[in-house]
Amino acid sequence: MRAFVLHETSGPDAGRIGTLPEPTGAHDWSGGRRLLIEVHATGVSFPDLLQTRGQYQHAVPTPYAPGGEVAGIVLEAPADSHLAPGDRVSSLTIWGGMAEQALGLEQYTVKLPPTMDFERGAALILNYSTAWFALYRTDFAAGDSVLVHGAAGGVGTATVQIAAALGARVLAVVSSAEKEQVARQAGAAHVLRSGEDWLTAVREVTDGRGVRIVVDPVGGDRFTDSLRALDVGGRLAVVGFTAGEIPTVKVNRLLLRDLAVVGVALAPYVARYPEVAERMTRELEALAADGGIDPVVGDVLPLAEGTRALRILEERSALGKVVVRVRDTE
Repeated sequence: MRAFVLHETSGPDAGRIGTLPEPTGAHDWSGGRRLLIEVHATGVSFPDLLQTRGQYQHAVPTPYAPGGEVAGIVLEAPADSHLAPGDRVSSLTIWGGMAEQALGLEQYTVKLPPTMDFERGAALILNYSTAWFALYRTDFAAGDSVLVHGAAGGVGTATVQIAAALGARVLAVVSSAEKEQVARQAGAAHVLRSGEDWLTAVREVTDGRGVRIVVDPVGGDRFTDSLRALDVGGRLAVVGFTAGEIPTVKVNRLLLRDLAVVGVALAPYVARYPEVAERMTRELEALAADGGIDPVVGDVLPLAEGTRALRILEERSALGKVVVRVRDTE
């Protein structure tokens, strides 16, 4: 099958158009349950970039096709699955997405509504699962104030949309006017600039109290100010470190104002509490069906430009989700 193939873990430039065998068996993470998908579009995320350099915790031997999530049509599914051949779906693959066929993970697969095309579907499962789980881990409730860093990126726009759809007052932090527009379109009530005194702005907007929740996929030197931006009893969700630097926290900051820092790592949590994945996929399907979430897609590139898709993430120039089109038709 046609694929964008990475031949060594030396970065995005090691990839090129080629062929790989069609997937056999089941995904390594699926417990032997085979879910085969005809891929129409592939979402590209920061973990895919890390994988190309062998820097991600979930490695796969070369040659392989990058791409951790796909949208397409189910070709094969377990007989007792909630999925069936012919279903239009968005599915987590972890790797293998930039190819004509891929093995998906059943517990991280949602059916797409007829109104959602495959390009937007490819931007759904990873970012919106992460966003949903970040809010779940922070005990989100309607009416909460939520500050989202990197709010114009894939995880950022997903978090803004879900939080707003569920009744939050959303504050977004972005780095440019162009990204401000994206965050506002996603549903942010207030947009702040990361290069300015956004902490003071947060306090002004919240009458000095701070926000109930911070969702941070960026990390770096803004982490301490994120703690300062929390109201008493607030929670900070650690999603990732796209800034490159992994921050540290002095725990006395948590003690003095009853704050909590929580990790957002869905896979180990679902391994212990599988019912969470069932609830998550059910709620994401409902939000997609009623228009509560609508993935923000930025660059859409052909399969031959897989390297460029990964480089957009490396350059931190993505506006919404970067998507690779694997097939030219729906």
